[in-house]
Amino acid sequence: MSEQAPQRRLAAILAADVAGYSRMMQADEAGTLTALKSRRSDILQPLVSKHYGRLVKVMGDGVLVEFASAVNAVACSVELQEAMDNANASLAEDRRIILRIGLNLGDVMVEGSDIYGDGVNIASRLEALADPGSVFVSRTVYNHVRGKLKLGFDDLGDQQLKNIAEPVRIYRVQSLSEARGHPMLALPDKPSIAVLPFQNMSVDPEQEYFADGIVEEIITALSRMRWLFVIARNSSFTYKGRAVGVKQIGRELGVRYLLEGSVRKAGNKIRITGQLIDCATSAHLWADRFEGALGDIFDLQDQVTASVVGAIAPKLEQAEIERSRRKPTESLDAYDYYLRGMAAFNRWTPEGNIEALSMFQRAIELDPQFASAYGFAVRCYNQRKANGWPSDRRRDALEVAKLAQRAAELGKDDAVALALAGIGLVWVVGDLEQGAALIERALTLNPNWAWAWLFSGWAQMWLGEPEVAIERLVRAMRLSPQESQMFGMEAAMAWAHFFAGRYQEAMSWAEKAVREQSNYFPALSILAGSCSMAGREAEARSTLESLRRLDPDLRISTLGEAFPIRRPEHFARFAQALQKAGLPD
Repeated sequence: MSEQAPQRRLAAILAADVAGYSRMMQADEAGTLTALKSRRSDILQPLVSKHYGRLVKVMGDGVLVEFASAVNAVACSVELQEAMDNANASLAEDRRIILRIGLNLGDVMVEGSDIYGDGVNIASRLEALADPGSVFVSRTVYNHVRGKLKLGFDDLGDQQLKNIAEPVRIYRVQSLSEARGHPMLALPDKPSIAVLPFQNMSVDPEQEYFADGIVEEIITALSRMRWLFVIARNSSFTYKGRAVGVKQIGRELGVRYLLEGSVRKAGNKIRITGQLIDCATSAHLWADRFEGALGDIFDLQDQVTASVVGAIAPKLEQAEIERSRRKPTESLDAYDYYLRGMAAFNRWTPEGNIEALSMFQRAIELDPQFASAYGFAVRCYNQRKANGWPSDRRRDALEVAKLAQRAAELGKDDAVALALAGIGLVWVVGDLEQGAALIERALTLNPNWAWAWLFSGWAQMWLGEPEVAIERLVRAMRLSPQESQMFGMEAAMAWAHFFAGRYQEAMSWAEKAVREQSNYFPALSILAGSCSMAGREAEARSTLESLRRLDPDLRISTLGEAFPIRRPEHFARFAQALQKAGLPD
């Protein structure tokens, strides 16, 4: 009597496990098990049911799920990773449960409730290859789902999998941020690096501002290296508190290297650790620890920078390394107030603005030669005007003129001080020529600072050179592709396209900016103007009402004070557009 052939069927298989599970169990076995069970019952099982899947089995930290549809399997995987990411958001890094997921569509053998065969084995091999937090799929899955889901896929090529005879074509499902408009970026033509937020290892959680400040100084020092491409602080800091694999970060920011580390401050002692990672391979190229007294902080930052440079380009001229070293102040107390001011400024609130300005003013009192403190004091006034926060514009203009002049005098070789002084003169004072010249000097000193390119874009646009402005703004966006204040870049793009006569494009950019920051004065202004010129009168009037709630005193007669538009024909066009939208004389 012949033995009955095993039952077979085509199925989409999801294999998942927890990254770093053994480490978590060693640290807290009971807590890890409790958290894992909670995630299965609260997140995994409802999502599997929602997408018509079947939980085949649980194996320690791993699960195997079967779907009749590859589309349902991919949709479930993406939602699962998003839900896990949200659940991890409030947890310490070492307590986060992060999944790796592999998906395959293939023939499986069925025995009772279990399934076997190459269809399952390939899914398991893909899961082992996947970055933490990502989803890897085989070509068979990709062929069935492309065009059916609003997701992107990165082709990772053919891979030889363990115990699988033929190579398998693998694709990475792009992260949700990529699917929502942040595509994978090509690598620049020179070494590229992003510095991630360092972990605050101090006992006092309020020392977070200090750790962030250390990272900002390292980014600034690295960005002075002309042969490097350095991602802006605001983009790299979007990964703070998130568990994202280095390969994914590298793809999203378009860089080859990542620097990560930690800072511990205890009394008068400080310790900085750093690791340089190759995003393509996840290999650690260099790791070290730097310790000293608080008074050695600038030397320690220099040592970190020099070590990174040495690992990336050992033959770099020593003269270029020396040029990157600039002690901002001799006063540690002034430096501490400066770092506190930076943290308050980055909250982007009226209260944070007031606090930041007082901190920068205190830093200036302690060290009247501190150029960057003058520059960031100027930026507080810029932020105040751009957001329509309460202020006296004429008094602010006088104060900015004094602060900017002092920043430029003290910071002749300080790109940050020069650029901030320049944009203050342009935006608050209305001195376009001198402001633009300072910004150009800053770009010569530091071609890696995204905000200097943004400031240059604004300046060139106000000066009447919209096409030049757009080129500068494109450069700013590439240096900070995940910019947390992208609305500023989008608003500047809208103004440039408006003056170039492209009103539909201007409207599109302005709408993006307003969606991100509904009370951003420059964005609302140009949205009202571009809607008016594009013939969308109702939207123009509605936007103008929002603008006048932000600035009730705005009139056609005060536009020149609000916007430093150089060319008479540009000013006339903008005034006509707002008048048509309902702005009174």
